[in-house]
Amino acid sequence: MTKERSRELFEQATSLLPGGVNSPVRAFRSVHGAPFYVKKGKGAYLFDVDDHAYLDYVSSWGAIILGHADDDLTAEIKSALEDGTSFGACHPFEIDLARMLTEAVPSMDLVRLVSSGTEATMSAIRLARGARGKDGVIKFRGCYHGHVDSLLVKAGSGLETYGIPDSAGVPADLAKHTYVAEFNDIDSVAAIMKRTRDIACLIIEPVMGNMGVILPRKGFLQDIQDLCRKEEVVLIFDEVITGFRVAYGGAQQLYGIEPDLTCLGKIIGGGFPIGAFGGRKDLMERIAPLGDVYQAGTLSGNPIAVRAGLHTLKRLKNESPYGVLAQNLAWLTDRIREIARQHGVSYHVNALSSLFTGFFSDTEVNNYETAAASSRVLYETFFRMMLDEGIFFAPSPFEAAFLTLSHGKGELEKTVEAYDRCFGHLKERSAAEIRM
Repeated sequence: MTKERSRELFEQATSLLPGGVNSPVRAFRSVHGAPFYVKKGKGAYLFDVDDHAYLDYVSSWGAIILGHADDDLTAEIKSALEDGTSFGACHPFEIDLARMLTEAVPSMDLVRLVSSGTEATMSAIRLARGARGKDGVIKFRGCYHGHVDSLLVKAGSGLETYGIPDSAGVPADLAKHTYVAEFNDIDSVAAIMKRTRDIACLIIEPVMGNMGVILPRKGFLQDIQDLCRKEEVVLIFDEVITGFRVAYGGAQQLYGIEPDLTCLGKIIGGGFPIGAFGGRKDLMERIAPLGDVYQAGTLSGNPIAVRAGLHTLKRLKNESPYGVLAQNLAWLTDRIREIARQHGVSYHVNALSSLFTGFFSDTEVNNYETAAASSRVLYETFFRMMLDEGIFFAPSPFEAAFLTLSHGKGELEKTVEAYDRCFGHLKERSAAEIRM
């Protein structure tokens, strides 16, 4: 598969952008390759500048759920563009989107629209600190909540991909207020709360998506909620990935949890940059202009992003596709597991609703440690082979794969056939090699 034009573009990009990219994982360094450059997307596929088609399981890192360039969504965006691209003022559609968000996620009494998931988590933590008058934040090893200074401590995704435990440029005086617990280990959380009384909030991905998909053990999220309420710690659910992805009301709907604050992003912009945070009225009323916690943004509530998000959420509400997505995912992952068994490949699949991750591991993957122990060497081989098959997974073993409404039977069958050929070339590796 020749990619001459992509190679030329990457060479140009490396002289203009750090590493040639605008987000680290896109550089393909963890799979020792070079990125392809996208010309367009349609449905479940991306098309590169060298005219290759790829069945897309990255789905803009989860932001795309209808499929690329959905016809009805495109028509709505064109209509919105005719009215202007940015106002820096109030408009009716932001009220409509806020209403849809609060109706879908009952724990959110009030909501503030922002421009990214990172901005949402940053603002939620500032709010929690302001409301509680404390500085400490508990996060979980491997959970990534955006490039917020105080949260770039034992984060997942791109940081883990490159083996960087923390980021340079984060002041030690700030990082010292971040306490790291272990996902699926309530005792690690209780120990932190016992050790210090300076905890303002706990932030968690209810389903980990940035260390690959890792599901909460039964009762873990309930234990988190109970402990936070007992200790008067603000519970923040980072549902930037899971919101409107695993269910219309997010992971909190699936697991029956009521966080104090919720962060959203990805899907609520219909493919445009957007984020939101919201929660209990008494907390949200601390946000300016009502209260003393400041947050602002010129492009917050951008009319194009809001109208694209409104269209997407209306489709999801009216069509309720989550049952079909879950059925499709179950069909796909069952066959992947069977293919791995037939070929003797140690491959553990975690899946929920419309997102999944396959780990080259001979053990269950339920936390940072077990995810990090999966074979990066085997994943690199797998990634390259699948890309040659015309199937695009994330260029990192620590990411989720996503189904969209455009992933139909033909796409799923194509994926299974590619897995069969790929795993047919992967020989069983020793347990020691798998843990490389």
